[in-house]
Amino acid sequence: MMSVYDDNNVFAKILRREIPCQPVYEDEHVLAFPDIAPKAPVHILVIPKGRYVSVVDFGARASTEEITAFWRAVAKLAAERGLPDSGFRTIANTGLNGGQEVPHFHVHILGGRALGPMLAHTA
Repeated sequence: MMSVYDDNNVFAKILRREIPCQPVYEDEHVLAFPDIAPKAPVHILVIPKGRYVSVVDFGARASTEEITAFWRAVAKLAAERGLPDSGFRTIANTGLNGGQEVPHFHVHILGGRALGPMLAHTA
């Protein structure tokens, strides 16, 4: 599992505004923006502004205020897009086997169509 925060990861660069994004939500603790390679009609990335590698790191070290702000932002973004009525998925990939590609904790909000089974059926 990735355990050391990399200040050069793409989300750290976005937070420093070194890489542009199109924010759909921002507050003191959270930034959210559309995924550049969407997998559904709605595909938003929600990231904390703190230096957290994974959901495990975030849960262990983030303040109650950061955790509350993060999950309220996720809920607000989904509700604003009407996703609770038809259903949606939130995904937080963690570590190599979990498919985490960026070593900065983030959640994907996906919706706007039927998403199919949670995992591909593989042997």
